[in-house]
Amino acid sequence: MPEYPLIVSPEDLAARLDDPRLRILDCRFDLGDPGRGRRDFDAGHIPGADYADLDRDLAGPVRPDSGRHPLPDAAVFAKTLGRWGIDRESELVVYDALNGATAARAWWLLRWMGHPRVALLDGGFEHWRRGGYPVANGRAARTPVEFDARPGSVPVVTTEEVEAAVNAAKPFLLVDARDAARFRGEAEPIDPVAGHVPGARNFPLSLSLQDDGRWRDASALRALWEPLLGTPPGGPWAVMCGSGVTACHLAVSAGLAGFQAPSLYVGSWSEWIRDRRRPVAAGDAG
Repeated sequence: MPEYPLIVSPEDLAARLDDPRLRILDCRFDLGDPGRGRRDFDAGHIPGADYADLDRDLAGPVRPDSGRHPLPDAAVFAKTLGRWGIDRESELVVYDALNGATAARAWWLLRWMGHPRVALLDGGFEHWRRGGYPVANGRAARTPVEFDARPGSVPVVTTEEVEAAVNAAKPFLLVDARDAARFRGEAEPIDPVAGHVPGARNFPLSLSLQDDGRWRDASALRALWEPLLGTPPGGPWAVMCGSGVTACHLAVSAGLAGFQAPSLYVGSWSEWIRDRRRPVAAGDAG
């Protein structure tokens, strides 16, 4: 397998299961049933994997002014990584059920903590299972180690920065990963307000994937991103979604397409609408 790929195939991961440097994180999660991911993990997972819970491990406590999934405290997350046996020499593969929507959050967090040796499993556990690769029960014994955290290694933008840009009528490029109906304000199954940040553009997470949940190739992804990012790419840009989780999927997608990494608007839509004075747009155009 290439040294630090953005994604890795089940076949290549299976060939590395005995590598002592390898650590695997199972990130399966269901917003409608938060306990399901752990139950699914206990029922069967990739051998050697540890379970990373979106709410408990990959996000911090929700505050009155935050979105639904704020960043975890860096020191706390470093201890969690150390408990999983992850140090600076570890090489990671992260996966979820299929499309990488939650695993991408773990991928991004590791990079934010200054650890680039992390790849996303293409097609997730579903394609691992379909391929007939081994499945384990139980949990791996771990010797805790110390993780040398370097938080802030990839950029974020705050609600204050987004609001200032919108109020100046000069918003930087902000790309929203939510599905088109949510972005247009036609439906909102999760948050209390529908619509999008004025000036944002929509790039639904599903665009990056084939019908079977695996990633499109680099040339197909580049053709999708070029109308938004330009050729050559323009200036700095950021990604968002409902709560700063699936936005990380766009960072993987753009990277596979060969574009500059975006900043992450961590608070995203669920934080933007905390203050009802902030403007909301609807329809296709930001």
